[in-house]
Amino acid sequence: MWAETSVFYQIYPLGLCGAPRVNDGILEHRIKKVEPWLDHIVRLGANAIYFSPVFQSDTHGYDTRDYRTLDCRLGTNSDFADLCRSCHEKGIRVVLDAVLNHVGRNFWAFQDVREKKWNSPYKDWFHISFDGNTAYNDGFWYEAWEGHYELVKLNLRNPAVADYLLECIRFWVSEFDIDGLRLDVAYCLDHDFLRLLRTFANDIKPEFFLVGETLHGDYNQWVNDGMLHSCTNYECYKGLYSSFNSMNLFEIVHSLKRQFGPEYWTLYKGKHLLNFVDNHDVTRIASMLQDRNHLPLIYGLLFGMPGIPCVYYGSEWGAEGQKQAGSDDNLRPAFDAPEWNALTDQIAAMAKAHRESPALCFGDFQDLVLTNRQTIFQRCTDGQRVLVAVNADSQPYRAWFDPHCAQAVDLLTGQTWCFDGGCELPPYSVAYLCCQ
Repeated sequence: MWAETSVFYQIYPLGLCGAPRVNDGILEHRIKKVEPWLDHIVRLGANAIYFSPVFQSDTHGYDTRDYRTLDCRLGTNSDFADLCRSCHEKGIRVVLDAVLNHVGRNFWAFQDVREKKWNSPYKDWFHISFDGNTAYNDGFWYEAWEGHYELVKLNLRNPAVADYLLECIRFWVSEFDIDGLRLDVAYCLDHDFLRLLRTFANDIKPEFFLVGETLHGDYNQWVNDGMLHSCTNYECYKGLYSSFNSMNLFEIVHSLKRQFGPEYWTLYKGKHLLNFVDNHDVTRIASMLQDRNHLPLIYGLLFGMPGIPCVYYGSEWGAEGQKQAGSDDNLRPAFDAPEWNALTDQIAAMAKAHRESPALCFGDFQDLVLTNRQTIFQRCTDGQRVLVAVNADSQPYRAWFDPHCAQAVDLLTGQTWCFDGGCELPPYSVAYLCCQ
């Protein structure tokens, strides 16, 4: 599967392109603003873009009106097809945010129900009771996503709904040649529908990638041979920033051992979860970390740990953004152009090392050295062995351990490290040591 050796880059188009938060119905070709970013993304070392919602919606993209039409605030289907074509020409795969659990109140089928009530042929597309009501006073009650009544839950057990959604996906492949889907709130999706979707994906395009948004619990219930290829690793997202802020690297290493360690009970060995340090729903990592010296280090763990790394647009140069109650606008800003600085240089080196290293893409996980402020763990395949070494302290640290090799080359810098019963880690450092 191509995604297993990829580095993802997430773009929230309505934000990046500066679209109005509420759909004003005015056609503007803002999606073309993404085109100049493609060279930046390639230079960064990413080879897959995950686009947050792009289809016609009421506000933020997750309240879909029309699954087959690009949001007028972004442009036309032709505009987006041109962008996807440019992505592929530059070797970038395209993954779309598929919001299949719910729709907006202006979705055409729900509009029909609001007008015709019981007589609508689409009343069974949703979970409706004509004996109740909501604050919108439609004259009926309906199930919404987590109580947000602007998001109307679809009845995925209705074959007509399932067929409609699959045909929309077929249209996306035909129209835009997409390579996969990120399934919004996958933890809410009906499991039988996910199995149907996986069968459909297997048939529609070779290695069509399915990654689901999941929070906590056993990821195996969604990521398996019959359902999704991958899911968002929120367990390790929390462990990453919390470990640095509390100066307790035991937290993230415990999660990694639990997920991928050598023990027989390891939960996700052989699976490739989608890893991230921030995204469109959470405070940007530059605003989350208490010590900005830890920014390169947290990315060092992101690209060194098992799984598929994903970078959120703007965070590669340290853009800040604090999540606020009732609004995620600060997390989804417009930028005039991509920026490049020392942090971006470091992330680009990590992305290159990750993509080119079999051990970092497929290797097992074993911790070798662990303190509150330092960690060295091993990623190993039959043909390569890489030690990921992180020192989060402001002081040098001498790590005493048997590396089982005399020297190693740092995949990030090309420098040779010679071992003498261990190695010395500089302050605030990360290294990917390929043993020789």
